[in-house]
Amino acid sequence: MTSDSSSLICPIDFRYGRPEVRELFSRAARLQRALRVEAALAATEAELGMIPKTDAEAIARAATIEHVPLEKVDAIEARTQHDVMAITLALAEAAGPAGRWVHFGATSADITETAAALEFQEAVPVLRTDLTAFARVLATLARSHRETPEVARTHGQIGIPFSFGYKMAVAAAEVVRQRERLDQLAPRLCVGKMAGAVGTGASFGERAAAVEEGTMRRLGLTADDAPTQIVGRDRLAEFTNYLALLAGTVERIATEVRNLQRSEIGEVAEPFDEERQVGSSTMAQKRNPRASENATSLARMIRALALPPLENMVQWHERDLSNSANERIVVPHAVLLTDDVLTKLTEVFAGLTVDADRMQRTLAAAGGSAMTESLMLALTSKGLARSEAHDVLRRLTHRPEEPPPLLDRARSDATVRRLLSAEEIERTLDPRSYVRAAAAKTDRILARLGPVLAA
Repeated sequence: MTSDSSSLICPIDFRYGRPEVRELFSRAARLQRALRVEAALAATEAELGMIPKTDAEAIARAATIEHVPLEKVDAIEARTQHDVMAITLALAEAAGPAGRWVHFGATSADITETAAALEFQEAVPVLRTDLTAFARVLATLARSHRETPEVARTHGQIGIPFSFGYKMAVAAAEVVRQRERLDQLAPRLCVGKMAGAVGTGASFGERAAAVEEGTMRRLGLTADDAPTQIVGRDRLAEFTNYLALLAGTVERIATEVRNLQRSEIGEVAEPFDEERQVGSSTMAQKRNPRASENATSLARMIRALALPPLENMVQWHERDLSNSANERIVVPHAVLLTDDVLTKLTEVFAGLTVDADRMQRTLAAAGGSAMTESLMLALTSKGLARSEAHDVLRRLTHRPEEPPPLLDRARSDATVRRLLSAEEIERTLDPRSYVRAAAAKTDRILARLGPVLAA
């Protein structure tokens, strides 16, 4: 922590979040968006003959944070106790005589809601870029390790052989689905409003529809088709709950690293700077999955932030102010933390150490028991009832960690010998057939994802 940050309280301000994304939610950036909305409204009204064109031009020139500094807005708000009124008064003063037309026909929520839409318009591409980068890194690992043998685990127990590449392909496909969800909800999220008090447009008279359409067109937005005084809160609730869903994906993938990096498994490891990085203040041997644990912790925070927007969907009549305060906290924190964990995990997987030899040794140490399904199916195909074949394999795999391996046990079993030759038993218990199947499935997944990730 630097001396400049010694009085800061929220870790977002000094510990989490990239500076460029933090700037997106800075007070200056938010003020500038509100001023853009006021300028777009004035330009539209001038185009429609509602206010003088020269006055709209004067308002546009004044609608910058250089002419309407944050300090001045803060001073006015301290007096008026109203944030948007403070902006309009400061802008009106900066615009000179033309200031009489500032905010003409609008209500406060027209400005704040539309400015928020501009904010989402900037935030969505950031998250989309994050998701694309993450999915590409995972797809690269999937391609590189399409035939790297690894045991698949269910319930924490060894299941059947597959490949580490397939594990990565599954993760890449999930991240791509999350990007698709973001693309689908973005048009419902990036909507503004310029419809006056309670959303009917009465203050703009017969030109109400034209005022709203023109203002949104200038800002590159669409309008909420059925607002009250505010944009429907189901839109924001959908977004934050999407981020919660995405946080579930993040934690699932991060947890995989954490588990596979456990000392007794040791199949992958996060990047670790041996020269400078410290894993423990006392246990010098530690190489902790720090970034993945950090992503897990922040993912849980992101999910927690989804609750207030759900509560905010319930407004008294056409609006109240119960949503306002918590949204100022929820939106920047949710987006900043989501960007943070996605970029961290992208770095983790870009530098991931994959111990293919350790994976192979784990598979070999299973003594062939990972191929019980294959042998059971072979016995069934030779005429043995599946339930009987299952019983045979349950008996043969008692204490699989002890010698002899399954291959020797199967060769000496009368039931298996009666139905399968020694060559068939060996071929059936060869894990390479399962790994090849995993590689082929990985190829199919990557073939589908390739064009998607190129976009």
